[in-house]
Amino acid sequence: MEFLAESYAHSLASLASEEEFRAQVALHAQTIEQLFGKKPVTFRNTELIYSDSIGAAVADMGYHTMLTEGAKHILGWKSPGFLYTNAINPKLKLLLRNFNLSDDLAFRFSNREWEGWPLTSDKFVSWLANASENEEIINLFMDYETFGEHQPMSSGIFEFMRHLPGTILQHGGFEILTPAQVVVKHQPIAPLHVPFAISWADEERDVSAWIGNELQNEAFSKLYALEEAVKAKGDTRLLSDFRNLQASDHFYYMCTKFFSDGAVHKYFNPYSTPYEAFINFMNVISDFQIRVNAQS
Repeated sequence: MEFLAESYAHSLASLASEEEFRAQVALHAQTIEQLFGKKPVTFRNTELIYSDSIGAAVADMGYHTMLTEGAKHILGWKSPGFLYTNAINPKLKLLLRNFNLSDDLAFRFSNREWEGWPLTSDKFVSWLANASENEEIINLFMDYETFGEHQPMSSGIFEFMRHLPGTILQHGGFEILTPAQVVVKHQPIAPLHVPFAISWADEERDVSAWIGNELQNEAFSKLYALEEAVKAKGDTRLLSDFRNLQASDHFYYMCTKFFSDGAVHKYFNPYSTPYEAFINFMNVISDFQIRVNAQS
């Protein structure tokens, strides 16, 4: 296993403030090192958000590897099954998620209407074998809550995962590597040009899940407009609350997408409507701003 670095507040700071982004990454890495005795060398941004400029900033922070999405509109004819580099700083290596195989586990595993159900470890490894015929690596990235929350114990996900590593190794054509090990073993084949931010969310694989409508944009700009004032106060409690308000979930709840993506957003949303989420968040921001202004 390998411990990865991320933004401390699971935030969208990389889209708003490089200073805040760097501060959160440093704080997260420091916390990982304190708790586990390991200094992260691989970076995974919130929701796999990535662009050329974000990657360059991550490289400048000293990371040599970053995970992101194998988005079709970025890859074109290329495959996510190879190692790439940042287009600005080639020292940063990029691992791209195979979203088809990853989402088989993250979203489709317990769906009885899915043509792949029921999914066994033998069946999945046969899919891996087919995918690997013309690729060097297969990157399976998913949320931790896949196991037990998105896919409950009753789905058989734990039994599946218990058998999967052994089945992979018995196949004979695979080895299981951490991200840091992959970049030592494999050479990048090309730079990946990503001028606009991508993520692993929704059909678009962009950042519209969080800042894709007027509600989200207003809340986003209102929050980050407070950054300078919050930091000028030098109050650790204010700064902590400011970072908690940056969590990407707050903006995700305000998404107004429909169809298949809308169903996913609704599943994760504790609010009745995106408008209720927006009103609540803006009320909290107003109260927070009063606290900031009241500080001497």
